[in-house]
Amino acid sequence: MKQPFESVVAVHGTTVLRVCRSLLGADDADDAWSETFLAAMRAYPELPETANVEAWLVTIARRKAIDVHRAAKRNPLTVRELPEAPTALGVPGADDTDLWEFVGRLPEKQRQAITYRYLVGLSYAEIAAILGGTVDAARRASADGMKNLRNTYPGATSKGERS
Repeated sequence: MKQPFESVVAVHGTTVLRVCRSLLGADDADDAWSETFLAAMRAYPELPETANVEAWLVTIARRKAIDVHRAAKRNPLTVRELPEAPTALGVPGADDTDLWEFVGRLPEKQRQAITYRYLVGLSYAEIAAILGGTVDAARRASADGMKNLRNTYPGATSKGERS
């Protein structure tokens, strides 16, 4: 018979906290410890009676520590001084606002096909699944959109031309 979950926390809580502190440091360890036992509590009823509970908890703690590290990479970095004005450096398409204005004037299917193909990089099969048509129809909408852009966008090159 499995022991109550409260007993599991009492017996293995210190070990899990040590693992969290060794992987994260003192600041984030308490949160990871709590997250570990919340996740374990949800999964505990399905855990086989023969399972090594300590190893199972350490595995969960390790994964929670990885989650904390990943989340920290997404957090903004602090800087001493903010730049004077916003910059477009590193923003894709920041210099192409007029191009996207012309893309916005295309018929809806062409605009979507152009966006999904050239901005997102999807295949024609993926575009067809999104737009609800065939692969050939997605390819045609994209080709028609490019043809319209070549005819209307100032400075566009024709199909065989390179700038």
